[in-house]
Order: sequence, then structure tokens, then C-alpha cells
Amino acid sequence: MSCHKKAYITTPIYYVNDIAHIGHAYTTIIADTLARYSRMSGLETFFLTGTDEHGQKIEESAKARGKTAQAYADEISATFKTLWDDFDISYDKFIRTTDEAHKKGAQKAFTTMHAKGDVYKDVYKGHYCISCETFFPVTQLVDDEFCPECGKSTTIVEEESYFFKLSKYQDRLLAWYEKNPDCILPRNKRNEVIRFVEGGLQDLSITRTSFDWGVKIPENLNDPKHVMYVWLDALTNYITALGYGEDEKDMDFWPARVHLIGKDILRFHAIYWPAFLMSLDLPLPKHIAAHGWWTRDGEKMSKSKGNVVNPREVADAYGLDNFRYFMLREVPFGGDGDFSQKALIDRINSDLGNDLGNLLNRLIGMSGKYFEGRVDSELVSRYYQKELDEVNASLAKLEPMLFEMQIHKYLEELWRPLTVANKSIDQYQPWRLMKEGREEEAMALNGLIAAILAKVSVMLHPVMPDVCSKIATALGFVIDNSSWNHLIQEHGLLEHFTIEKIPPLFPRIEVPLLEQAIPNDTQSKAPKPTQKEATTQKSEGIAMIGIDQFFQTSLKVGTIVDAQEVPKSKKLLLLQVDIGEENPRQVVAGIKEWYSATDLVGTQACVVANLKPAKLMGLKSEGMLLAAKDSNGLSLIRPETPKTAGTPIG
Repeated sequence: MSCHKKAYITTPIYYVNDIAHIGHAYTTIIADTLARYSRMSGLETFFLTGTDEHGQKIEESAKARGKTAQAYADEISATFKTLWDDFDISYDKFIRTTDEAHKKGAQKAFTTMHAKGDVYKDVYKGHYCISCETFFPVTQLVDDEFCPECGKSTTIVEEESYFFKLSKYQDRLLAWYEKNPDCILPRNKRNEVIRFVEGGLQDLSITRTSFDWGVKIPENLNDPKHVMYVWLDALTNYITALGYGEDEKDMDFWPARVHLIGKDILRFHAIYWPAFLMSLDLPLPKHIAAHGWWTRDGEKMSKSKGNVVNPREVADAYGLDNFRYFMLREVPFGGDGDFSQKALIDRINSDLGNDLGNLLNRLIGMSGKYFEGRVDSELVSRYYQKELDEVNASLAKLEPMLFEMQIHKYLEELWRPLTVANKSIDQYQPWRLMKEGREEEAMALNGLIAAILAKVSVMLHPVMPDVCSKIATALGFVIDNSSWNHLIQEHGLLEHFTIEKIPPLFPRIEVPLLEQAIPNDTQSKAPKPTQKEATTQKSEGIAMIGIDQFFQTSLKVGTIVDAQEVPKSKKLLLLQVDIGEENPRQVVAGIKEWYSATDLVGTQACVVANLKPAKLMGLKSEGMLLAAKDSNGLSLIRPETPKTAGTPIG
């Protein structure tokens, strides 16, 4: 089978420093959806997930619990595998970096890069964050000490190390990004990576001697005190899982169609990994797709707040398929999402209950009342071709959306046929058709509704496999490649069948089914401020926050590319602001009293880029400009000299 008939889908391998949370579930559910669709559409599919089990952080976590690193890794890895099995995740391989086959493959990669002259030995000194397993230059540190990623204190480490010539691949990486505009999704993430690489790449330290829990470098180098840097070890899992370094029996699945990751590990996947592959003379992945983070009820999740979302508890309470639908529909891929029981209940009651479940109930009722449960599609085209054309046009848009990681749009577009179906019942009124003796039209309407439900259930099946299988059973067919071809590709209809009555799929939910998160009393545990600190805080009226809270705010330099006055408003201007994304952000700002629209075009301002969209006078606002105001008026906060649009502030 030729390469284009294969699909290789991967999640990141999850670090075994803690059990799975909602972010892990989100990534894995997306990957599972892509894999299920790939199989249904006839592609030979390999879906990989697993756990990342080496590094200093794991070694220290194990010691703190009085366990060996291997025993600790075994325990946590098993919790991930059990959860994915219970969630019916359709992975083909669950890899662990402690697998012997993986170690051999990682060592082969090291040997190959070393033989090519891309690996050399030197001494490294720098600020190292144990939590992030990463060295940071002083220029990136907060207050010359704290990690810019997690806010924790770094340690100055000096040790002998092997280095990878990352700088050698800077131009090739930039050329790859340029020639492949969708290699990193969403596209605005690609722009971030390009700016980082254009800033200059330093060679990468790829071994450690300060701890022992890792893959040893190849024996032929005769340097047993070195273990591989956890990211080199971890990233090679994507090829060792296919047999790289041993039988290589599944390497024809390479390159990956999609690497799914969280945005916090984008740099490793979009810079280090492609450079390693270039050194190994292997093709680069088609897409690296980075999703955002999840909060709960608008707050960052943390154990101390007691508001961490346990995906198993949510799925058990609300239904696994309902949970899957909510996660994929609620937030645009790449953006941050917020989990709340209210939002989940609204999706279940509205989208799933009112639109999908109620339509099936209406079909069962109509068929039973007028035709003893029979459904015949023979005359659908005669009476309802316009509706069929509208439905098929929506379905034709779907597949590209899925693999461009526009999954929320995929589901939004997939709901349009349901709107057509419900509207058709209301418009053509089967009870009126029967009363007027127009049984043919009434039966054809039955066939139309059944066909729409069947087509939607096929395309929804990768997201909600259990629910859609139940719908298909009621409609007398099976969801597989054959029905996908017939109903979606060939615009076919269902054969004559007798509908099966099934219980309502989405019983209405009136109250939350889980206990609301109650934040722990963390204030009593916090160290009390000194008298001087308390006096200063009180006199200045400042609510003190931690560095992690500060870094939740995304501040960027924005270039105002268009500005218009908002009609009937004395205060508002409608701005289009370029912050380095594919399209400008629309920002509604109350600054008309101090700035004219024409004066603002081409100037820059500081933008809060991760605010939830809001509406002002009916206009959507997707950010906020920073400004200072006193008795002398208001001034926008601007960079001292022009900066590239999208440059982070902090």
C-alpha cells in the first residue's frame, strides 16, 4: 500500500510525574477522533500514545516516595494506560520510554547523529529548570533566577555534555516553515516558532551526568556516565514505536500525518524534533498541532485550589461520548478552554438533546404513527432534492476542517444538516401531508430525515462512537468504510428498513452531577508577610500575586492596521490589531475621547491577547489595549521603539 494510503497519528508521550488530567484527555480524545476518522475513510492507520519516564524529575519524585524510579514509572504509566483503555481510546501501540526496544532505537539515533558529525562533547554551564527539564539563557530568566515557563527557581549547572549542532539546521528549519505553511497548526503558532528561530539557535546539550535515570548513550562511545537528555530520548519515541533501530517493520507509516501536542512543548516538537530528523535523513512530519490549556470556571487548575478536573469523574457522571463532544466543540483548537459543568450541561441539553436526540425521537414517532415503523427512501430525491443538496454541501466541507484542526468548526458545520432536518419537519408537516392523503411525500420526508441522521451519525462517529453506533443500529445500518463511501462520498440514501425504538439518548440534565470544586483554604498555609511587607501592601492597596498568576496573562505588541469610529458611541473605536496571527484581532476600545481613528493607524500598542471575547454595543472584542489614565488624561502603553507585531511582553 502506498504511503498516502497510511495515516500515522500521535499524542505526546505523557510525563509520569502525576496522573492524567483533563489536558491529557483532551489531546488523546482529539488524536482518537482523527485516528477513527482515518480508519473509517479507508486509510491504514497507526495511532500511538504512551508515557515518557526518564529524567531527573522522575528520579527525584520516586525517591521522595521511597520507590525506585522504575517502580514509580510503572505505577504512573499504568494509570494512563488504564484510563485510555477505559475510555476506549483506539490506540495501536502504547509506548513506554523504559521499553528496551525504545532504548535501542534512541541509541541508534544518537549513533547516527554522532557519526554524521552533528554531535560533539564539551562543557555546559547554565541555568537549569528541573521541572521543565530545560536550560535557559540568563536573558530569558525572570529576575535572573526564575524559570520563564513555570516560575520556579533555576539551578546553575556545570557539567560535561554532548551537544547537538542545532545551529547548523537553522536555515533548513526556516526554509521548511516557509515551504510548508501548515506544518505547525494553528498558523499563528508557526509565526511564534519562526520568530524564535530567526533570533538565533544555540547548539543543544543532549546528555546529562548529574543523574542516572535515563537512556545510556551508545556503548561504542565508552562514556558510561552520560545519559541522554530527556527530550532527545522522548522525541525519538515517534520513530522507535515504528521499529526504528530494530526490525523497522512499521516505518512505512512515517512521516506522521499529525503530531498532537500541548502548546507548552511546541518548541521541542517544532524546532528540536525536525532538526533531529534532518540529521537522521528522515522525512519531516506533515503537521505539528499545538492546543491550548484548560481552566476550570475561569480559574487555573491546581491541587492547592482543589479544582483539578478528573476526566474519569466527568465521563462517569455525564457520559464519555458527551464529554468527548463537549471538549472538541467548546473551544477552537489552539485557544485555551474553560471547563464548567454549566457549559457541559448546556451542550448536552441543547446541541445533543434538542438537535440530535430529539430528531431521532421525532423520526421514531413519525414512522411509528404513520407507517408502522417503516422507512423508505425511494422517493426522497423527487420531493426533497433541495434539502439533500444542502446537506451534502455541508458534509463535503468537513474532512479538510478535521485535519486542519478546525474541529469546533467541523462540528458546527456538521450540525447544519440537523437544522435542515428539523426545519423540514416543521415546514412540510407530516401530519398535514397524511391528513391530505399525500402519503408518498410523508414517507419521502421520513426517508429524508433518516438519511440526514445516518449521514450525520457517520461523520460524528469519530467524536461520539458509542452514541452514533446506537443511532446507526436504530436506522438499520453499520458505520464502517462501506457506509462512509455510500452515504458521504456517493451521496447515497438508506435502504428500506424498519426503525428500532431506542430509549432517549440524551436525558435532560437539570442540575450539576458533580460536586462543585471548593477551593482549599490556602491562605492559612501561606507564610505570613513580615510587618514591613504587610504595611507596604496595605498602604499601596496591592493584591499580591505569584509569578505563575502573572504568566497566565498573555501580553503582546500589536500594530493597529485599521481604526473606525463606532456609530452612535461617544467613547468607542473599532480597531483591527495585528498581533502576529494569521488575521488581525478586532478590539473595541473606549479611547475615542483621547485618540482619533486616523491617528492610530500604523501605530503600536500593548495588547492583552488571552482575554475571553466580549461584546460592546454588539461588536465582538478579542483583546484589550493597555493604557494609563490620570488627571492629565489617558495614554496608551506603547513599546519605546517599533517591535514586530506579536512580540511577547514580559
